[in-house]
Amino acid sequence: MEFKHKPVMLTECIEGLRIKPEGIYIDGTLGGAGHSKEILQQLSSQGILIGIDRDEEALQAAKTNLKAFSNVQYVHDNHDNIKNILKQLKIEKVDGILLDLGVSSYQLDERNRGFSYLGENVLDMRMDQTQELTAEKVINHYSEEELANIIYEYGEERFSRQIAKNICLRRQENPIRTTKELTQIIENSIPKSKQKDGHPAKRTFQAIRIEVNNEIKPLYQTIKDCIECLKEEGRLCVITFHSLEDRAVKKAFIEAKGKCTCPSDLPYCVCGAKSFGKIITKKPIVSTKEELEDNTRSKSAKLRIFEKCENIKC
Repeated sequence: MEFKHKPVMLTECIEGLRIKPEGIYIDGTLGGAGHSKEILQQLSSQGILIGIDRDEEALQAAKTNLKAFSNVQYVHDNHDNIKNILKQLKIEKVDGILLDLGVSSYQLDERNRGFSYLGENVLDMRMDQTQELTAEKVINHYSEEELANIIYEYGEERFSRQIAKNICLRRQENPIRTTKELTQIIENSIPKSKQKDGHPAKRTFQAIRIEVNNEIKPLYQTIKDCIECLKEEGRLCVITFHSLEDRAVKKAFIEAKGKCTCPSDLPYCVCGAKSFGKIITKKPIVSTKEELEDNTRSKSAKLRIFEKCENIKC
């Protein structure tokens, strides 16, 4: 399968990883395998790429796209479990990790999965189709207050309470089953004069997807686990698309960098502060003007990079 969506900030990610030809690298969000293909092209036959995705269909599609490469290990799991994944593979540390968060190009292209507000499909939105929670269950069984809070927090939707109220009114008549039904409810909940910044359903669909796939809550710990799994001078590149994602990544990076609290006049550190490395990106990297014109998915993307080096002072 050919994917319509190009990998976000491909050049910046590859440069950020500083790939060693014989290194071990992880693409924790394999998806359409756009980033992975470029990583593999820079690896020698002794190098290894570990491709992780919770979506079995995406894994199968990636295997087709990467069939020319024999040095790939495919893992059906969640990158939140990275430490356990490496333990099972009997790999202690890796040279680099890439996380491209959010919905993948594969899932965007497969509209019958319910990620898109375009068309009419089942309310699914599961990245891992073996899990029980679906968008339909969220929409039809969460309370009005829960829905409003999720849509506001994860979607940054100012009309979240009206949308939640109208969802609950509609489902009293019949369960809401399709993306088209949900989109119509959202469109009718937002004043026409306020529907100028993209599709009116975009923010709510994003919020429901984040809730279904638990994308935010484990992220801070996942970043810390990834840093722990790096070799000395190994790098972690993380692309976020949501302010809450970016906040979690930034917080984890700052903590991993460490901070000495000793008075400045002391000749050496006595507070016991430990640093696991350095933040390469003082400010997140954003897409170039050319990429923004060529790839709409890159609009809200931010790339942060961390380098493992435990032998430096905080």
